[in-house]
Amino acid sequence: MSIPSLSVHGGRIAALRVQMKAAGLHALLVPSADPHQSEYLPEHWRARAWACGFSGSVGLLAISGERAALLVDGRYLLQAEAELAGADVEIVRVQNSRAPDADVLNWLRPQLPAGAQVAVDGDVLALESARHLAQGLAQAGAVLRIDLDLLAAVWVDRPALPASELWEHALPEAGATRAEKLAALRWRMAALGADHHLSAALDEIAWLTNLRGADVPFNPVFLAYVLVDEQRCRVFVGTQRVNTALRERLAADGIELCGYGEVGAALQSLPDGARVLLEPARVSAALQGRLPAGVQRIIAAPNPMQLLKACRNAQQADHLRAAMAQDGAAQCEFYVELERDLVPAKPGQGGLSELDLHGRITACRARRPGYRGPSFDTIAGFGPHAAMPHYSATAATTLPLDGRGLLLIDSGGHYLGGTTDITRVWPLGGAPNDLQRQDYTRVLKGLIALSRLRFPRGTMAPMLDAIARAPLWAEALDYDHGTGHGVGHYLNVHEGPQLFAQCKPQPEMVLEPGMVISVEPGVYRRGQWGVRLENLVLCVPSGESGFGEFLAFETLSLCPFDTSCLALDLLDAVERRWLDDYHATVRRRLAPLLSGPALDWLLTRTLPLHALPPGLNHP
Repeated sequence: MSIPSLSVHGGRIAALRVQMKAAGLHALLVPSADPHQSEYLPEHWRARAWACGFSGSVGLLAISGERAALLVDGRYLLQAEAELAGADVEIVRVQNSRAPDADVLNWLRPQLPAGAQVAVDGDVLALESARHLAQGLAQAGAVLRIDLDLLAAVWVDRPALPASELWEHALPEAGATRAEKLAALRWRMAALGADHHLSAALDEIAWLTNLRGADVPFNPVFLAYVLVDEQRCRVFVGTQRVNTALRERLAADGIELCGYGEVGAALQSLPDGARVLLEPARVSAALQGRLPAGVQRIIAAPNPMQLLKACRNAQQADHLRAAMAQDGAAQCEFYVELERDLVPAKPGQGGLSELDLHGRITACRARRPGYRGPSFDTIAGFGPHAAMPHYSATAATTLPLDGRGLLLIDSGGHYLGGTTDITRVWPLGGAPNDLQRQDYTRVLKGLIALSRLRFPRGTMAPMLDAIARAPLWAEALDYDHGTGHGVGHYLNVHEGPQLFAQCKPQPEMVLEPGMVISVEPGVYRRGQWGVRLENLVLCVPSGESGFGEFLAFETLSLCPFDTSCLALDLLDAVERRWLDDYHATVRRRLAPLLSGPALDWLLTRTLPLHALPPGLNHP
């Protein structure tokens, strides 16, 4: 069978169509997924990016006999249009690209004859998605197949699976021992009526084992599965990835190491009558298919490790606060260096560009104690690129930081004490115009409104999303992404179950003390500029009344906001006081960690609003 040239992405899609025809398929879906339902993927599983050229972290590629479409949400729309310009791939906007089942069915149905077969690799398709797709296709008279991997014959230079050595995230920063975490998990399993628990979620396995790895860019996790019962905890990762001393400590804590590929056989050998807990959204259809017929019951429920992991104890919260201070100090040093070096380039000499900023801010963080690496690839967008929420600069797209415009920098780091994620916006080349000031100030108003909120315990996080949008909605403005996501503890920068978003609230999304979540409203004007401001907050108790227990948010992130972007007349007295109090806290927490120009920069940038010198306030 001849395969078209794979030198371009169009050739790769054509090659997949050859395989589809040979297998009798009418359509192929290539999700952005791996067997662990990760958001960020090892190179081995970046099949969608390989096939079509779209590099965003989320999106679904659908291929039929004559057409192809990329399904993405509003965060990635501009990026998709830029990266797929000239390609024979339609761009379909969806409400939630993590759950595009209904949208892809709408795109597919008109193209499918009766009896059509649609394939998705069952190793990377979540069980929950497989059920939705199968039901939707059945209504159209079509059939879902999950037993084929068409990429195997086409992706001939596919990267190997990662296999680097793992390391330990130890006490005191880890917050709890492996034995304590296993005991808490087993208690939750028993409460749900389960005697076995299967998890494929990499962040949960890293949390449970107090291990970290480097299998996924920017996420300190490793490829593994875990199977826990009342007596055993088997981690399918491979003994060769753990040194002898660490392997002995794991064994002493009741953790057995098995080969990564042995999980299927372990599932098939489960005893008759087993009651298996798994989360359909985070376990693949193929993996669930390995369970034997003798399993008495499959308990489909959110993984209890997700909630246990999301709620920091007091010790973890203290380490996180210390990490936030170090991160804030690193940012002050970075911004001083940035201002120093933002001078017009001499003829024949290149100045700074967007592409330079990730390395520079990473270098500042690397000088701080406890730093372990960046938590994601810095989003540094200048001018029109700031209007792309998930823009990633490349050598081909990077803009020089000259001229007049707004510079948006979204960055973060991993520390032994926790993970950071923060966004600030700065004017370059002169004072911002009136509309830029208004956008910036209304975004800040949204951040302040949600950050200072007090609410009853039991509130589901998505219900609070509108609080941050209200100042923008009042002016007929909005943004195409959630307002906030959970953040891991020296783990993934995106974690659940907590999130601020316009979605249907689920019971597991209830906010609990100890949860860390971002607050990041924005405004994006296509082709002009974008404004997003982001802090991380910690959910904390806030007293009781006759109406029950209440919670509030403690702001964790420590870095000044640029007051020269403010339209002060849009801030009321409460908002001004919040900003002054925040800047006073930033100054108090960071000043002992800084000296020289960075300290001078901090002291100037955190003055009360009434004391700001010309140039740091609105004209």
